[in-house]
This record gives sequence, structure tokens and C-alpha cells, in this order.
Amino acid sequence: MNNFSFQNATKIIFGKGTEENVGEETKLHADKVLLHYGGGSIKQSGLYDRVTASLKKSGVAFVELSGVKPNPRLSLVKEGIKICRDNGIKFILAVGGGSVIDSAKAIAVGVPYSGDVWDFYDGKGAPKEALKVATVLTIPAAGSEASPSSVISDDEKQLKRGLTVEIIRPVFSIMNPELTYTLPAYQTACGAADIMAHIMERYFTNTTDVELTDRLCEATMKTMINNVPQILNKPDDYASRADVMWTGCVAHNDILGTGREGDWGSHMIEHEISAIYDVAHGAGLAVVFPAWMKYVYKHNVSRFVQFASRVFNVEIDFYNPEKTALEGIRRLEMFFESIGLPVRLSQMNIKNDKISEMAAKSTQKDSFAVGNFVKLKTSDVAEILKLAL
Repeated sequence: MNNFSFQNATKIIFGKGTEENVGEETKLHADKVLLHYGGGSIKQSGLYDRVTASLKKSGVAFVELSGVKPNPRLSLVKEGIKICRDNGIKFILAVGGGSVIDSAKAIAVGVPYSGDVWDFYDGKGAPKEALKVATVLTIPAAGSEASPSSVISDDEKQLKRGLTVEIIRPVFSIMNPELTYTLPAYQTACGAADIMAHIMERYFTNTTDVELTDRLCEATMKTMINNVPQILNKPDDYASRADVMWTGCVAHNDILGTGREGDWGSHMIEHEISAIYDVAHGAGLAVVFPAWMKYVYKHNVSRFVQFASRVFNVEIDFYNPEKTALEGIRRLEMFFESIGLPVRLSQMNIKNDKISEMAAKSTQKDSFAVGNFVKLKTSDVAEILKLAL
């Protein structure tokens, strides 16, 4: 186990009706906020009315910015920065899923910065200050409600890049599983794949002597495998919705990664896919992760055997451990397929004509390696994408 420092300052307010407390919680931090959200779903569900009524009751003024799309856009972030500056806003309330929260975080670091906020996502510097961000979560997926990370797309350059810095971790997040009842099945499934991927990025590590976090990762993955089919079959199953929502938070609040080196190669590869083709991030991960596994499993067969045995209950073949490892990968693919996700690029109408471009972008033409479990060059990424076809 590696040395580590762990601190997560996000206050979690979890359970039925908790969105009614948003005004009271926000008032502890600000009298005026940017209310940031996506499309019409929060208005159709009545959530918008409940949130705004709670803010008004607590005497919190708000300026609205809607229009966040999946794979949140830099152009809207810049619009939000201008609104905050023009209105003297120092606090952002994000109501939605990971895209809304990531957009809010980007606005938060952009407001006090005199340069282009994309600098932070393009690796040209780290933000030293940010507005405070809080969330009312509607989609369990990205884990952004308690993470220090944000991912933004520059749609003009067809680039998707991330930022991780402690100052953008939300001050509080409200999580009511009831708000997820009306999610479309495909969106629920994409969220589940993102959650699984966040766990697996930490699980596949070269760090040794990490039994506790191994077991925690395995438990969270099994929780997803057990509960996602339940909520797809019965969308208003509160118990299963609650387990999935809390797992999504735990998967990315950094506790599972304590004392171990994560990989993150599959995420970096998928970012290139969704940057060009604008596919759902979770769907892209359902395609990329099994392909990555098939390419790297020989690096540490025993870890893949452990994954197969402990997560998918595959009986270990001690005479042929590779067979067990490959069966675990096959079971993961079967799980993704069973919840309605693609496991091949071709299922998303993606052909092989941009594989070289995506591979080169992921490593910035081999200026750095992708991932840590196995450090991947441009040629490796291209082979993984070919396996995903």
C-alpha cells in the first residue's frame, strides 16, 4: 500500500425529500447563486419548482443558466463565467447530473481567472481559486457530486479534457434517490457503466498489499451488478435506486483509491471517442473497458482471475488461469449487454476511419503514455480501438 492523504469535505445530504433543504444549506454559503441546469426534465418533474421555492424561502436570489448537454461544452462554460462576473455571483448551484456539475465546476474556476478557462483543462496551469459549488444530483453516474474532478469538451477542436483539483470539490450535495425514478433506461444503464468504470480504473493497479480497497471495490461492483437490473425492471424501487446512487458517489469520492495507483487509461481513450462522435460517456466506456482488458490482461493475469472470481463468481481454473481471466472479461461484456449497452464501436455506428486520429490525440502524439497499469503508446491505443470494433 502506498502512502496517502485522504480528505473529502463534501457534505452529503441523502434521502427522500432532501431537495427541500437546498435553500437552507445554500444560505449558509451565499445570498445569491447561479442556478445551473440542463434541459426541461427538472421542470417537467417538478424539481425546478421545489428547488427555486426553497431558495426563495431562505432568501437566496438566483440567476439561471440552463442548456447543459451531455459532454458539457466550453462555449456554455464561458457564458456562465460572464453571467457570474456581471452579476457578482460567488456560488454555483448545479441541479442535474455529472455534465451539469462538471460545467458548474469549470465556471467556478473560470470566474476568478483572467485568462482562458480552457488553459486549466489543456494542462497549461492549475487554478488557485474557485467559486463554491453545490449540487442537487439527478443522475447517478459521474460521481462529480463529491469528487474534485471536471471534464469539459471543446466542441470546436473536438477535444475532451479533464481537470482534477481539490478546490472544485462541492461543499454539499443533495442526493434523493426518488429523483432518479424517471430516468430513461438507457441513461440509467450509461450511468451504471460510468460507475463501474470508476471502480475498475482503481481496481486494476500495480500497487500491492491493498486487500481492504480491493474488497471495497469488489463490494461496490457487486452492488451495481445486483441492483441495476432491479431498477431497470422496476424504476421506482427505492432501495435499489438508493444503493446505486450511493455507490456512484463512493465510486468516485476517492475512498476506493486510497493507497493505490489508479489506471484511467480507458477513460482517456473514451474521451477521444465522445469528443468526436458525441456518444454517451457510459456507453463509450462499456465498449472501451472490455477491449482494454483483452489487450492488457496478460500483464497481471492473477488480478484478472481475482476480478472474475470475486466479482462475477467465475470458478477458478487453476490449470488454465488465462481461461478464468477471459471469462471474467466476457461476463463484464455480458452484464453491459444485459442492461442494454453497446460493447462494440460498430454498435454505435463508429467505423475505423478515425482510429489513428483518436489514438494520436489520446497520447498527444506520444508526448505521454496513457494509463498506469500498462502504459500505452499511440500504437497500443489504436490496437485497443481495433479490438473494440
